[in-house]
Amino acid sequence: ECKAEDFDGVVVLLRQLWPGRSLDLDALRNTFDDSLGSDGRVLLCAESDGKVVGFGSLTLKRSLGSAAPVGYVDEMVIDEEHRGRGIGGRILECLTFWARDQGCGHVELDSAFHRKDAHAFYERRGFKSYALLYSKALR
Repeated sequence: ECKAEDFDGVVVLLRQLWPGRSLDLDALRNTFDDSLGSDGRVLLCAESDGKVVGFGSLTLKRSLGSAAPVGYVDEMVIDEEHRGRGIGGRILECLTFWARDQGCGHVELDSAFHRKDAHAFYERRGFKSYALLYSKALR
């Protein structure tokens, strides 16, 4: 699991995941800190030589349409120089195990249309595409 001191390394990875997006570091830090040790969320980091090279987070979701909670992968990113080494598969596996231990019936996530490599990665691990994600900005 991530620790408070992993924050800066996670931000480096989030900048790779969302290039060009302006990041509110104070808001990110608050969310990161609030999530550490949360009962309904887990943050996982992979390190190599003391550097954060992978990050994944999962939140428990409950809805009336599902008898069991759903594990939702909020973020998943591996450092560009460390991809293809099994790090992402291991993080996803750990997130899935954690979700199962929390009583989840399944795990889901969203992935942007242009992330073809990510789609193939998830499909190789048994994920199926079954819906479109719609979003509306509120500010």
